[in-house]
Amino acid sequence: MTTRLLTSLLRIGAACAIGFASLHAAADDATGLRNRYTDLREQLDHNIFQRAIYIDSTQAGENLKGDVYAVLDHPFSRVSGALKSPENWCDILILPFNTKYCRAANGEGGANLQVRIGRKFDQPVQDAYLLQFAFRGVAATPEYFESRLAAKEGPLGTRDYHIAISAVPLDEKRTFMHLSYAYGYGMTGKMAMQIYLATVGADKVGFSVTGRDANGQPIYMAGVRGAVERTAMRYYLAIDAYLDALSAPHAQQLDRRIQNWFNATEQYPRQLREMDRPAYVAMKRNEVERQQTASQ
Repeated sequence: MTTRLLTSLLRIGAACAIGFASLHAAADDATGLRNRYTDLREQLDHNIFQRAIYIDSTQAGENLKGDVYAVLDHPFSRVSGALKSPENWCDILILPFNTKYCRAANGEGGANLQVRIGRKFDQPVQDAYLLQFAFRGVAATPEYFESRLAAKEGPLGTRDYHIAISAVPLDEKRTFMHLSYAYGYGMTGKMAMQIYLATVGADKVGFSVTGRDANGQPIYMAGVRGAVERTAMRYYLAIDAYLDALSAPHAQQLDRRIQNWFNATEQYPRQLREMDRPAYVAMKRNEVERQQTASQ
């Protein structure tokens, strides 16, 4: 058991053993997601994030869950077209610093993603933990999009990982997106979380505001829920960076994705800063090259 491994777990985004059936029961549809946009309009337009985003997190016993709602400045056709491809998801998931490798493949049960999660520094692929995500396209119509990823097992006794994304068009240039993620953990994971939160994660905070201090400054969510919120923001920023880079010539898209993601995280240094730009850029270029070489 290591705090480094747990740190990676808390950052890869996924919480809660609520089970795939529960996720399905709570899944969006076009009408429900549009209604959610109406409900959140005030929070999306006026917040501390400098962008139209709303983050929520919950913890129930050994279950963690996070939800991100955001307005993307990209047309719905671009969002739907990009996020329905497992290969494109690997270009997205590789951007956070602790993703070491991602490969899309077709198996007997359909498409899957082989994702390696490890330390925030350069690390051999074989030393990083493997998560096998099954990929499922749920809906792809002109008015609604949804895809899901699910992994049964993770490190340190974690289980039932789920990531779901859905979207509806707002107008010709904007899309409303919902990103949901969940995982569950047992006693080993709970002990490791406690160690993490008492050491390297002790001063970390999330994004939702739980109150105000004596000077009127925001008090941010801490603990495991704070970690879930940081992961949520990293994934959202990765999706946005990927979509933004699609407007560049193909040969320039990789560097634009890498630079855009780092630039975006630097807007929130207290929550998201982990390394300097040269270290991150060099590491990601090497990891993407390794990923492309292995795929070939």
